[in-house]
Amino acid sequence: MFPSVTLPVEGSLEAGALYVVATPIGNLGDLSARAQAVLASVQRIAAEDTRNTAALLGHFGIRTPPGGLVALHDHNESKLADGLVAELAAGGTLALVSDAGTPLISDPGYALVRAARLAGQPVYTVPGPCAAIAALSISGLATDRFLFAGFLPAKSAARRAAFAQLKDEPRTAIFYESTHRIEDSLDDLLAELGPARRVCIARELTKRFEQSITLPAGELRDWQRGDPNRGRGEFVLVIEGAPDQADSREAERVLRLLLAELPASRAARLAAEITGAPKKPLYQLALTLGGDAAATASE
Repeated sequence: MFPSVTLPVEGSLEAGALYVVATPIGNLGDLSARAQAVLASVQRIAAEDTRNTAALLGHFGIRTPPGGLVALHDHNESKLADGLVAELAAGGTLALVSDAGTPLISDPGYALVRAARLAGQPVYTVPGPCAAIAALSISGLATDRFLFAGFLPAKSAARRAAFAQLKDEPRTAIFYESTHRIEDSLDDLLAELGPARRVCIARELTKRFEQSITLPAGELRDWQRGDPNRGRGEFVLVIEGAPDQADSREAERVLRLLLAELPASRAARLAAEITGAPKKPLYQLALTLGGDAAATASE
């Protein structure tokens, strides 16, 4: 049996508390009953864009008192944080929301939460949607260890440097990307990480045209360009971690043994079956090793 849920009502929130509230990333049905109740009960709501938040509140019939909505974004939160924390210290209640998803995850709010913590004010989470975690959960890639690095850099050189750092990174990596740069980013990813690294591309999560697929990087770029609609929307890239170095060395050792008796394609297939390593890079290595051997034999 699940425990019963008691929703907060007007006046039942903790005085002086900041509530960090996750909001939908697309589907309005994902705003939890608890989130609705908190937003309806706090004295003020700090929002990334008050117009977007007003529309969300209106959809659920939530009214705020005069001055109950305050804009808090990257350009002003450092200036406003101390004043809002002073309101908490006086016993006020405040909710923090972003335009979509969980505040602070590539969204504003860090200065406010940090200031509240430093002042000793209670901070509570009202959890819910997060595009990075949503994409990871459906990617089919490893979820036991992962890193989230926010939006990819706008310039190609910086993006390639970011991808280059993943060459030996064993954890799954998650990035956000815009519709304007997704093709260039996939080009840069392929150039730095090679065609075999598996990548999930997820777009328009929870929205009408949600779509996701996981493919090797070389195939993914061609798939993405196969339909103009696949370049539209907001994107999350989930990138497979680098293979364990010990496992790679073992796969190479097995491949070398098999190449002494078998052609490259069969040796790569058997090495992949024995070690669990991906076949395609083993086949590429087999061709390289076979070429080296042939060159040596001809000298």
